[in-house]
Amino acid sequence: MTSEMLTLTFFLVMLGAITAIGYFFVLRPAGSRNEGAVIPADIAIAEPVNSGVYGVFINTFRRMGDAIPGSHSDTNPLRKRLVAAGYRWPGALPIFYGIKCASAVLLGVITLWASAFFLSEASFIGAICLAAFGYMAPDIILNRLARARGQRLRSALPAALDLMVLSIESGQSLDQAILDTSRALKTTSPDLSAELTLMHLELRASNSRADSIRAFADRNDEPELRKVSNLLIDTDRFGTSLGPALRTHSRYMRIRFRQQAQEKARKLGVKLIFPVFFLIFPAVLLVTLGPAVILLFTQMQTMVNSF
Repeated sequence: MTSEMLTLTFFLVMLGAITAIGYFFVLRPAGSRNEGAVIPADIAIAEPVNSGVYGVFINTFRRMGDAIPGSHSDTNPLRKRLVAAGYRWPGALPIFYGIKCASAVLLGVITLWASAFFLSEASFIGAICLAAFGYMAPDIILNRLARARGQRLRSALPAALDLMVLSIESGQSLDQAILDTSRALKTTSPDLSAELTLMHLELRASNSRADSIRAFADRNDEPELRKVSNLLIDTDRFGTSLGPALRTHSRYMRIRFRQQAQEKARKLGVKLIFPVFFLIFPAVLLVTLGPAVILLFTQMQTMVNSF
């Protein structure tokens, strides 16, 4: 391999690595830099400021995404998925489109270069297939990030309900209970703390409490958050006591989580049958019976040769 080929390979590998790093770390909610702020959690509405080489790649991804129609549309379904994954700032959608295009072009160019280097006949078809895969891969990763964030929100919800019960039964209003709960969860569950903080700000700015609570569930594709929002709306509409309702729902969620964990534990034995039978059992047979079979064949060959 010549020095030109080595230089081109190094450039393509570094470009792929920087593209992957840009995807995993660029669309991350910005940290709050004001320690004395009244807002208790990071909301990540403002876009983070990036400088240096990092900012150059971000601006490149943004310019690539701006060239795609619909990258600034508020009704784009991808924006809701980005919000569900925790990326709320306005520039997240153009940057995400830029990452999709960059990954598609990168995989296509690498395939064409590899096909030309190894003299493959199906270079164009392979480049198209890998470019399509590179364009769809960020969507798959985004869905995984959204599901992981939904799992974190769901696991932290019972503790948040208990904290809200303590605040409400001590005489505080619902708005103040949500604010205190978001402050208490800032370290243990920053995702739910940010959602509660945003809901508190919307409650203060909006004229309708029901709309603010309903928007709290619409931002996240999590059924448990929707149940909690419906509970808050119903108690506010019918004037029922909020503390016992939240305590009952928290107990119900813990029972459900315990039952789901027990269900997964009982399914584990059945799921282990396939790897044990197809992977471990043949290896055990090979280790235990292999030497005996080899010895048997050796003895049989000796007996045949003796005759």
